[in-house]
Amino acid sequence: MRIKDMPKESQPRYRFKKLGEKALSDSELLAIILSKGTKNENAIEIANRLLSNFGKENLSNLSLIELQKINGIGPAKAMQIKALFEFIKRTKKKEKKYINSAQDVFNMYYEEVKDEKQERFIIVMLDTKNKIISDKIISIGILDQAILHPREVFKPAIKNSSSRIILVHNHPSGDPNPSQEDIILTEKIKKAGDLLCIKVLDHVIVGESYWSWRENRL
Repeated sequence: MRIKDMPKESQPRYRFKKLGEKALSDSELLAIILSKGTKNENAIEIANRLLSNFGKENLSNLSLIELQKINGIGPAKAMQIKALFEFIKRTKKKEKKYINSAQDVFNMYYEEVKDEKQERFIIVMLDTKNKIISDKIISIGILDQAILHPREVFKPAIKNSSSRIILVHNHPSGDPNPSQEDIILTEKIKKAGDLLCIKVLDHVIVGESYWSWRENRL
């Protein structure tokens, strides 16, 4: 049965409007995100099947390709689902407004990078009280200090009037210990920051645990 053929009081959008989002079930909320069903299933039925088969956590971890292999999920619906969980992830990450330690950095970025197959280099921009202004992925792939120019690192910091930054990148192997290339790159960026009066507070490498430039006093 199509949702529009259901009794109005059972339709997710009507219930949302009348009762508010908190009154809706997980499947009703997901159905609103999916918007439309297929010839054989309406959006609520698809949402019920997804949550029943995978659960919210496992569903959030499926890749775009894996989602599209599910019956009834095409490219558009797969992107809607991925966009939903990415938005939730970013919202949760920004709930902590201040960074006071490398552990804070690890807690904030571990979920974001733990399943990445390539290294991601992220700059976290802070104000003078270590409050997060913004963050930005600078590069994806193996870090190469000959390719990654400090200009690309500090450009967003200058644009956002950030007085201090933290560098973050992941090791897909799970081993957070720095390579020689990591150390050379960090020193290069730190020297550039000194010239620009933008302090590089730390470089945190995220694996199964973390390694901190500051804690190791390099």
